[in-house]
Amino acid sequence: MTEQPPPPRPEPEPQAARVLGPIARYEQSVLTRIQDFQDPHQEWRRLFAELFGTFLLVLVAAGGGMMGRAFPGAISNSAAVASPGLMVMAIILAMGKVSGAHLNPAVSVAFALRQDFPWRRVPGYVAVQLVGATLAALFLRAVVDVSARYGANHPAHGYSAVAAFWMELALTTGLVSVILGTASGAQNVGIVGAFGVGGYIALAGLWGFPLSGASMNPARTFGPDLVATTFTDYWVYVAGPLAGAALAVVLAYVLRGGGGGASGAAAAQGDLFTDVHDPGKP
Repeated sequence: MTEQPPPPRPEPEPQAARVLGPIARYEQSVLTRIQDFQDPHQEWRRLFAELFGTFLLVLVAAGGGMMGRAFPGAISNSAAVASPGLMVMAIILAMGKVSGAHLNPAVSVAFALRQDFPWRRVPGYVAVQLVGATLAALFLRAVVDVSARYGANHPAHGYSAVAAFWMELALTTGLVSVILGTASGAQNVGIVGAFGVGGYIALAGLWGFPLSGASMNPARTFGPDLVATTFTDYWVYVAGPLAGAALAVVLAYVLRGGGGGASGAAAAQGDLFTDVHDPGKP
């Protein structure tokens, strides 16, 4: 009688499958979704990051003028205009991985024009940026007890709104050019781009502030204007930055060709550590 071979033993379950229970698997799936910018379930995180980031930016940008009014002589003009650049730098490093840290409707529109950001997400980004700016102005008015108009942007006395428009256009062209440049192809410098963007904002403010306030950001001006219920010459701070953003996109095309590459798109959508695509690599 021939001895029957023993039945094959079932292969052991992989270690990861044995260790991961239902809760652990759920946590792992959440982490995976956070890393995938295309997952619509994580859109609320991106929108919250834009709201919170814009809140912090306007808290500093409008706060310089409002705090200066409440405490005369305590804050110099140089400190007031340089601090938003430092804040933007910090926000990019802290939350850029989540939303791309646009913090500015002109930047969101520029990335979309450059085909590095989906147009369908622009309205949501712009809406929460405006809300974040408004909440910052409300917070400052409540805490500092000073009118938000002291934190708003206005053309300098003796200068026309048209002159302020051209200043905002020029300043925003430079800002968006720096943003697109540090997020594109061979110029992509990852987290170091935060220092380039923040440094530009501070430098632009140091010399452009006296004429137009160096807003470069429709949301930054919208919040204080809404809380102060005065939109005098607000068109300057919408038309100037948007026109400057569009011009920067044209300049980016002249310098680098069309957008829509993996590197620029990743930076626009929250990946600070992007690599230049090498056709020879898989």
